[in-house]
Amino acid sequence: MKRSIMIWTISAVVYLGVVIAGYSLYANMNPKTGEHINHAVDQKEEENMNHQSSHHEHGNQGTNTASEVTPKVSYANGVITIELKDKNNHFPELEVSHEKYMHFIVVSSDLKEYHHLHPEKKGDGIYQQKVSLVGNSYKAFVDIKPKGLQYSVTPIEFHVGETHHEHGDNDLVADTDFTKTINGQTVELTTKPFKVNKEITLNFDMKGVKPDPYLGALGHVVVLDEDGKKYIHVHPVSDDKTVFDTQFDKPGIYKLWAEFKFGGKVNVYPFVIEVKE
Repeated sequence: MKRSIMIWTISAVVYLGVVIAGYSLYANMNPKTGEHINHAVDQKEEENMNHQSSHHEHGNQGTNTASEVTPKVSYANGVITIELKDKNNHFPELEVSHEKYMHFIVVSSDLKEYHHLHPEKKGDGIYQQKVSLVGNSYKAFVDIKPKGLQYSVTPIEFHVGETHHEHGDNDLVADTDFTKTINGQTVELTTKPFKVNKEITLNFDMKGVKPDPYLGALGHVVVLDEDGKKYIHVHPVSDDKTVFDTQFDKPGIYKLWAEFKFGGKVNVYPFVIEVKE
């Protein structure tokens, strides 16, 4: 009986040694097998993250990040000039974001006048755009992605002419009708009540008409608070929907501009909303 147990024990040890030796030999001959599996998983995760981030580039940008780039804005003779310098007084290199190096938003003090422009590079750190602005106070938002540098979009105030109006004197009243018609094309905004710190889905009904692709998406939404300080720029949640997700961190009156392209022309649909606690 003891001899049988000893034989069985020795056999088990030998078998285990053969298995370990065989696995070690296989691993040495195929050192990258596990790496290929992990790489495939990592690559898939990276593709998913890249796809998700493509719809949120410069979306929901506010003033939470310390900027390492300082833009200066001026207006003269019908031309907007933007000068960019980084923290070391160098000219930053910009990455393309939604088909453009720069998205430049300018609004009047009463938030009635709105422009979404794409200034062109004219020299090191210098970008310009022709635009006709009437005498008023304006706030500009330079929406860029500097390579290797932190950046946050903040309002830059400038004046045109001698007539100046202060922001905050705009008397905005929240809309009760969320259906707008611009250049014969109707768009309806449908959403749940606007609440602070809750994800809000903005669903724009095109009434059976699909908009043309515009700057790498089916649409763009820009949101400002009534003081023109809080800036949000959002893109659709997918390539085939006019649906946008965003959040608001404080209650108050906001104005949003939804941009959609139809027949080669970009229509801008303004909405005034109220975000509650």
